[in-house]
Amino acid sequence: MRPNIYLFGDSITEESFSNGGWGATLAHHFSRAVDVVLRGYSGYNTRWALMVLEKVFPPETDCGSGRAPLAVTVFFGANDACLPDRCSAFQHVPLDEYQQNLRSIVSFLKKRWPKTLVVLITPPPIDEDERLQYPFVENTLGLPERTNEAAGAYAKACVAVAGEFEIPVVNLWTKMQDYPKWQKSILRDGLHLSKGGNRIVFDEVIKTLRAKDMSLETLPFDLPLIMDIDPSDPLKAFQN
Repeated sequence: MRPNIYLFGDSITEESFSNGGWGATLAHHFSRAVDVVLRGYSGYNTRWALMVLEKVFPPETDCGSGRAPLAVTVFFGANDACLPDRCSAFQHVPLDEYQQNLRSIVSFLKKRWPKTLVVLITPPPIDEDERLQYPFVENTLGLPERTNEAAGAYAKACVAVAGEFEIPVVNLWTKMQDYPKWQKSILRDGLHLSKGGNRIVFDEVIKTLRAKDMSLETLPFDLPLIMDIDPSDPLKAFQN
């Protein structure tokens, strides 16, 4: 039975199985070795994620075989970082609570699967001008519901939690701002990712997994590859 990699997060994870999305690309990359399982929930923050952990990851998520997932990506913070006095205030989670919620999520996963790799991903940077064009609810103030400064503070907190647990972290907030004209090349609406942004997440996740010996070179394929099948005796490859 193939091992799994779970993707747990908000809309940036939920959308990752769209055309060109980082999750879909990851699933294609590992198509003969690993099942990539999407658990993305648009609009969710860490407070809500913590409340549904048992539903998202019930005991049978080990496929009933006792096999733990290879890895779980945890990608929250973009909604937590909504400002408390703006139109999406209902999604806001204070910074210290966000950090504690991340600790609780990581602790839950590590307790359930001690050998599973947990990878934290920080919220991306925010293009505030572009966010004004995409309010989720009525924006009577005419101000962006998120700021890049706030997203940076939550990204820093996420990195700190990863350090506490000595687990990998993908710092998108910093990484993405290294790209020229990132506001338009990396983001499609000031928050969610363009195809270029999705490619960055995929590349960073693959790099993180490879550093932990999770790559196509190290993971076994579950059935014979076509190049391993002898044309003169094709059934022989399936006898073992």
